[in-house]
Amino acid sequence: MSGRPLRVLMTTDSVGGVWQYSLDLAGALAGQGWQPIIAHMGPPPSDTQRAKAASVPDARLIETGLPLDWLCETPADVLDSGAAITQLAQSEQVDLLHLNTPALGASAPSGIRTVAVAHGCLATWWSATKLGEPLPESYRWHRQLTGEGLRSATRVVAPSRSYARHVARAYGLSKTPMAVYNGRRQLASGPAVGHDFAFTVGRLWDEAKRTSLLDQTAGLLPIPFHAAGPVTGPHGETVACDNLHTLGALDEASVGRWLSRRPVFVSAACFEPFGLAVLEAAAAGCPLVLSDIPTFRELWDGAAVFAEDDSPQAFAWAIDALIADPPFRRALGAAAAARAANYTVEAMGGAMQRVYAAALDLGLEGRAA
Repeated sequence: MSGRPLRVLMTTDSVGGVWQYSLDLAGALAGQGWQPIIAHMGPPPSDTQRAKAASVPDARLIETGLPLDWLCETPADVLDSGAAITQLAQSEQVDLLHLNTPALGASAPSGIRTVAVAHGCLATWWSATKLGEPLPESYRWHRQLTGEGLRSATRVVAPSRSYARHVARAYGLSKTPMAVYNGRRQLASGPAVGHDFAFTVGRLWDEAKRTSLLDQTAGLLPIPFHAAGPVTGPHGETVACDNLHTLGALDEASVGRWLSRRPVFVSAACFEPFGLAVLEAAAAGCPLVLSDIPTFRELWDGAAVFAEDDSPQAFAWAIDALIADPPFRRALGAAAAARAANYTVEAMGGAMQRVYAAALDLGLEGRAA
């Protein structure tokens, strides 16, 4: 790519994994002919997060103060936010708009080419966590706006093939979104020595993470089970733990130190479009015990142990089996690390550049995953 850098406005928030995704992608775009502008929405980032964003070459962070779609009470709030993002894109004279919240694209067409990335939404979250329950009336406007945003985008992307199919079904899309796997840099370093404890990372307050199930699992184990992440959510959601040793929200360096001890990493999530925490653990060489959901099968089949069912006993049995068999545990950790090598920031950045080029008709479209 030659000439001036192409300017990309990328929306993000610092509540979940989209923040890390945005910074990693912005870093991968640096020096490749793209100039990312990161438009932050939702609760303000921490000073540590601001410093991290400032360290990304050629990227610029703009804190918009606009609300997140899933924290909005009315469709008008989301439409207003989408219009404000469009105005920002126009004032920054960007070539491409990258929406990590597709519902923002439901505003009037702006004439700006748009890539919408479906990292998760209320409708697909609900269908996975509330089996058989219809989406409440109070959430249906959100599904409608998300569908409008997806259909109006120039290109639609999802972080796994299984979630891409889920999105296509949920919104009746005529074309399944392109899958571009997330990438992550290794957080842990040091000798591959396993310590006898279980570990999980995530938004513990999120019902989809099934923290209560993990808490019951911890009560069945003869080893400690540590859990990193917030136990209270932005809407006041909370989870109480009697057996898990909760560590609170940890920064990247702290998570890396825990992973460097190569514990048994556990995720019982019933909804996970990708799962960056699992990738971080795998890259560190941690053996994985996972729920048997389509995304995890797609990404980790052959490199993880899957709980036979959704019971605490099944998860405890899988963890116990690894603790009791050190050679198997080491082999599973090595298999996870080898698989994680497929999901790199460089691969994600290259694939997204091809998506961007296709959206701008630059003639560089290729297979993304």
